[in-house]
Amino acid sequence: MSLLKEMKKGLFTSLWFVFLTFPLMVIKVDPIERVVRWRWENALYVAVGTFLMYLLVTFLMQRKNARAATETEVDADRESFIHRLIASPRQKYLLGGALLAVAIAFPFFSSSYQTNVMTTALMYVVLGLGLNIVVGMAGLLDLGYVAFYAVGAYSYALLNHHFGLGFWAVLPIGGGLAAIFGILLGFPVLRLRGDYLAIVTLGFGEIIRLILENWGEFSKGPSGISNISRPGLFGLELNLDAAIIYIYYLMILFMIVTIFIVNRLQDSRLGRAWIALREDEIACQAMGIDKRKTKLVAFSLGAFWAGIIGVVFAAKTTFINPASFTFLESAIILAIVVLGGMGSIIGVILAALILILLPEYLRALSEYRMLAFGAILVAMMVFRPQGLIANIRRTYIFEKEKSPAEKS
Repeated sequence: MSLLKEMKKGLFTSLWFVFLTFPLMVIKVDPIERVVRWRWENALYVAVGTFLMYLLVTFLMQRKNARAATETEVDADRESFIHRLIASPRQKYLLGGALLAVAIAFPFFSSSYQTNVMTTALMYVVLGLGLNIVVGMAGLLDLGYVAFYAVGAYSYALLNHHFGLGFWAVLPIGGGLAAIFGILLGFPVLRLRGDYLAIVTLGFGEIIRLILENWGEFSKGPSGISNISRPGLFGLELNLDAAIIYIYYLMILFMIVTIFIVNRLQDSRLGRAWIALREDEIACQAMGIDKRKTKLVAFSLGAFWAGIIGVVFAAKTTFINPASFTFLESAIILAIVVLGGMGSIIGVILAALILILLPEYLRALSEYRMLAFGAILVAMMVFRPQGLIANIRRTYIFEKEKSPAEKS
């Protein structure tokens, strides 16, 4: 009876999926001949594929649930394999050195396009690590993170356009202004949590975008700002290919510094206060932790990294406009944090590389690449709802000191 029920649910799921993908998979408009082509065989493929996939996922989930009771210790060991691999200092340094060597050599055996795509992926790694402070560690759901990204980008664009300031001069200014905006956002939302905090931060992000879009005298409106200077190298003028490689190496440096600082923050007293705030805000306040200061520091530090990468983005593209800072950008960065694992540094790095590089390398699927991309994300959330690398809760064991008689 249960098998028949699951097959019935699989049938309804496949029909619903055919309905959702009907405009994309079945209908094709030919603008030259002005005809509509109906590809009914694609609907059949989607229905059969979805039905078989549903049965496979159901079977695997039932098998996993059946094993959960008897293999708890095995699953825990498997879950912490990567953590144990990274925990060993020698293995950590060897793995980090090997990855760094590959990253440094990457531009020499790839094209400028591939290097540019990898630079974008590294930018999202740093953005994900910055948002991981706010969402993953402090537990503050921020849907307006792109606003701080825009503040950094427009800081460099406007200061370079009006005053001729270079990249290195504006880099700390952009990060500092974004941190100030983070504090300004943090003050009104100190009492908010959960969905209410998400709505307010979403509104803040949209307010910044609309100001940039409509205040033409200040930001040049939808037309944006062009001819932004690229980063300089001791006063040397770099051509396009050299500038791409130079920005790529800058992003590797920024990523290493960000990983070091975030890792140190995670193990510090402030990081433990963030985690306590995420787990139970009332208990955190009862333990004597200043809730207001802890939240403001989380908002300002997360915004600082977004402002830094905003400056890099403006220097990389040499053109910005408000269309580059929509809610979709905040959603992608938040998806990186959730997919990687809340509070996990390694998980955020892997998730950023997957979410940014996968759509590029799925271009061979042409119009179906985003459909395949979405299917991969759904499968990921089904089989790994805790993220790629779940952050293991630390436990402390206090052992009673042995008496001299017991020691002997």
